[in-house]
Amino acid sequence: MPTSDYQQRAQNTVSESKFSWRSILVHGPRKVTITLNRGVMHLGSQMLDFLAPPRCPITGELVHTAGDLSGAGWAQLHFLSKPRCERCGRPFELAVDEGTICGACIAAPPVFQRARAAVAYDDQSRRLIIGFKHSDRTEHALLFSRWLVRAGEEILQPGVILVPVPLHWRRTFSRRYNQAALLTRAISNLTGLAQETNLLRRHRATPPQAGLAAAARKRNVNGAFSVRDDARARIENARIVLVDDVYTTGATLSACARVLRKAGAKQVDALTVARVVKQGGSAV
Repeated sequence: MPTSDYQQRAQNTVSESKFSWRSILVHGPRKVTITLNRGVMHLGSQMLDFLAPPRCPITGELVHTAGDLSGAGWAQLHFLSKPRCERCGRPFELAVDEGTICGACIAAPPVFQRARAAVAYDDQSRRLIIGFKHSDRTEHALLFSRWLVRAGEEILQPGVILVPVPLHWRRTFSRRYNQAALLTRAISNLTGLAQETNLLRRHRATPPQAGLAAAARKRNVNGAFSVRDDARARIENARIVLVDDVYTTGATLSACARVLRKAGAKQVDALTVARVVKQGGSAV
């Protein structure tokens, strides 16, 4: 955006938020204070855009708003759609009948009913998720949530409860946020679906899953999750959608689904931003 446009927008913001005694008499001091605060925050955002214009996190090209992708950035992502496994959402290379289940799910059915993901986990999506998960790029939550609403159309039905996969409290403290909870909140805001961030807890700290084989991942999270005692009434007969960033082998999602089903949940589905597609692939 040209410099003059930034200056004009900043000037408009200042004009709209000017302090006046007439405003206090008409609206009261509290409303004027709120208006001024909003104006200052908006002006600060515009000044930040002027000093450090937002760029596409994939290509580095200039974009209109922080967190947006450029056209070239969009083109580098592999969005997932049908044909896919009805259970785990693994994409099929060839057309199959509706409701077909992949060999892996036939051999070892997952605990959750269905899983859906927005994009394939590859170099481009990994860059976005790493930034979101480990580098405070929390503005990606809104972008990802729009993808998730589209990918999860089948399972984001009225009456379901959105539940984020929890982090252990020590990891939440060090990271300062749970990325799954940010996604859950953003999806709830877009859809109006209920969210429950305190149904599950990760009572046992586990080593990172990155680099572990499927069997090791399953052992790593076995017994790591539990249902909060005061949440059991809300889980009984509930239809729950677990929300997380990446589906690799499904071990974490299955571990969460297992304790929710044991606590009385009627059905548990899963929704993630990305999914490992290549056999043997690993995520963060």
